[in-house]
Amino acid sequence: MLIDKKHASVKFSEAKLKKRHKALAVLYDISSDLTRSLALTEILDRAILKVREHFKMDAVRIYLMDEAEKCLELVAYKGIAKKHVKELRKIRISEGFSGKAARTKSFIAQKVSDLENGTRAALLHSKGFNVVICVPLMVRDKVLGVMNLASKRMISLDEAKIDLLVAIGNQIAVAINVAELYEDIRNKAEEVKKKKEELEFFAYTVSHDLKNPAIGVSGFARLLTERCEHRLDEKGKKYCHQIRKAAEQIETFTKDINEYIKSRKVLFDMKKTNVKRIIGHIRNEVSPVLEERNITWSEPDTIPEIMADQQAMTRVFRNLIDNALKHAGDDLTKITVGYDQDANFHILSFSNDGIGMKKKDSEVIFLMFRRLPASEHTEGSGLGLTIVKEIVEAHKGKVWFESGPKKGTTFYVAISKYLGT
Repeated sequence: MLIDKKHASVKFSEAKLKKRHKALAVLYDISSDLTRSLALTEILDRAILKVREHFKMDAVRIYLMDEAEKCLELVAYKGIAKKHVKELRKIRISEGFSGKAARTKSFIAQKVSDLENGTRAALLHSKGFNVVICVPLMVRDKVLGVMNLASKRMISLDEAKIDLLVAIGNQIAVAINVAELYEDIRNKAEEVKKKKEELEFFAYTVSHDLKNPAIGVSGFARLLTERCEHRLDEKGKKYCHQIRKAAEQIETFTKDINEYIKSRKVLFDMKKTNVKRIIGHIRNEVSPVLEERNITWSEPDTIPEIMADQQAMTRVFRNLIDNALKHAGDDLTKITVGYDQDANFHILSFSNDGIGMKKKDSEVIFLMFRRLPASEHTEGSGLGLTIVKEIVEAHKGKVWFESGPKKGTTFYVAISKYLGT
């Protein structure tokens, strides 16, 4: 039919599929239904209902292999009263027709009257069952379990029906495998989340406990310098200065840890934010340093308001400006703030003409406590740009940098235009 055709185009119709190929339609129906959930219990219930519906079975049980692969454990069933399930809860794979199906990876159909286990045969006969069918649930030649079907009427089986039941068993096994993988991933995610929260709590506690002693050390060192300076030689004065500097570094470190934790846990208040005003406040804060170092500052005459958390954006912009003042070197003469936009983002830029960075540095500078060799002798905790990255990503954006061929660096902050919508 298709020999002389360049391509085939057939609109899918479930109704027509049922007419053309009943067995394929059954497989399609069950496969589609199994994709509606990732919860194992719901998948098994759906599978049983569909199998009973299509094959007119009186009872369906699904067993899954235990971790030791020695027993089959009943996990779902329909058509058997709960009080009669006790004897069917667990089956060793070394015994019974279900165990044999798992052990030999075989489809098995048998009359109840022919069962070797007299006790099991009597139990099934008492429920009126005459035929039992076992379908191994397999993925990549591995048996995950067995689907056990029981009927009160005699059943006619041919190769087509057996193939269909085996194919359905494979589909159920795939759905079970996906559900188990999903559950495993979810459990691991919960474990990671728990460990992360424990680590954040530990970091917060440590930073909080270090802060007050650091302030005390700094204060005592200052008092010692002020009150006993006339008694100290140059070495003593130097020691006091180093003590104060170390204490201040601890204060900065603890402050940055707390800011980092806040950037990850706080619920941001997204509202119209005046970026121009924020930039102005930061310019005023650093103006003494700009004048002292003879650094020029430029910014756009207008910047549109954006949807963002005002405090978070202030922290981002301040960190980027402080980063330039601390790490761009003594040759820094100019800081430029810019604004651009595209269809999806507001893009703010923070440029300086100081020391440039290499492209490979982008793999380092946004990581916790990672600092470039050129910054080793400047104050800081190595958390400033990490905080920037966390906040920007929470605003559905991204941050990156570009450097000039010889010197100068520009950091770009892209903030989504669709926050709060």
